[in-house]
Amino acid sequence: MNQISISERQARAVGQPDLRTIDCDPDFWYPVAWSRELKAGKTLGTRYAGQPIALVRPTEGDVFALEDRCAHRQVPLSKGRVQGQAVQCCYHGWAYGRSGRCIDVPYLGKGKLPNGVRTYPCREAGGLIFVFPGDAALAETVPLPTLAQVADPGYKTRQFGPRVACHYSFMHENLMDMNHQFLHRRQMGRIRARLLGQDRGETFVEARYSFARTGNHQPLAEALIFGRHRDLQGRPQPVEEVVTIRTDYPYQTLRIVDKDGDLIMDLWVAYVPQSADQRTTRAFGLLSVQRPKTPFLIDLIWPALGVFTNRIFEEDREVVELEQQAWDAQGGDRNREVFPVVNHLRALLARAGLRALP
Repeated sequence: MNQISISERQARAVGQPDLRTIDCDPDFWYPVAWSRELKAGKTLGTRYAGQPIALVRPTEGDVFALEDRCAHRQVPLSKGRVQGQAVQCCYHGWAYGRSGRCIDVPYLGKGKLPNGVRTYPCREAGGLIFVFPGDAALAETVPLPTLAQVADPGYKTRQFGPRVACHYSFMHENLMDMNHQFLHRRQMGRIRARLLGQDRGETFVEARYSFARTGNHQPLAEALIFGRHRDLQGRPQPVEEVVTIRTDYPYQTLRIVDKDGDLIMDLWVAYVPQSADQRTTRAFGLLSVQRPKTPFLIDLIWPALGVFTNRIFEEDREVVELEQQAWDAQGGDRNREVFPVVNHLRALLARAGLRALP
């Protein structure tokens, strides 16, 4: 018996499937591209969990999304040409409107048009293009998420959208578990996470932390945004900020408030599966930072903040990809999780997601 079947047998014995075999529930709005990536009069090929999707931006009107395969010879429609409110396949010129219906085959009469292609509900907000990859009939009843502070001029927002070679659940666990700050000791110095409290419900898990500095080194970008934090050399450290991390399925947020209760940082992120097996992921993140009272200071520190956050993410990327590689090599999930918050998170992801087909 191979390792995968052993893992499956053990999972069934405890009544729980391996979390890394749980797919995202498609009945939510998922970002699949940045607005800036799709120019007027152009198309863009993207993907959700192996489903090829063509985004189309007419010169007038809203973006729409179609299955990225012409019904004729399966050539990607994202290679086609935008004509008015339709897209023409690059091969034979078959044209499809925003409903997905084939509206023209140049060499056939109008009464002989074939069936069209699937269309996806599509919306644009906060610099992102969202699609609803699940049951289209539910799209109107499911709200778009709140996208950090992109609409508030009191904050400056940074976009990031890296691709990561791992199952989306590793990403949720990484951010939720602030005990992994040891990984970032070269970037952030020596700090220790302190769990202040947690909460959970049917569709969410939340953890609240503060941090105690156990060494004097503090990155410049962090100090400029949050102020100087020093090692008090064994003395009790006051709670300067509260960091709240919340998975509100399927999205994740990280919010930091100062000791006066003012929101100083707001992160929203979605982990969107790319491959059909959902073992590759694209993260779409919006990081909003409160503008200091000093004019233009945020613009001066913005490059340093970008370098700092990129370095942090690269360390996270490396370690979650190593986790995925271990899962692949061992044929299943052998995690021995001891942190209650993460166990609650894992239960949420398993409960809210869909069991992958064998």
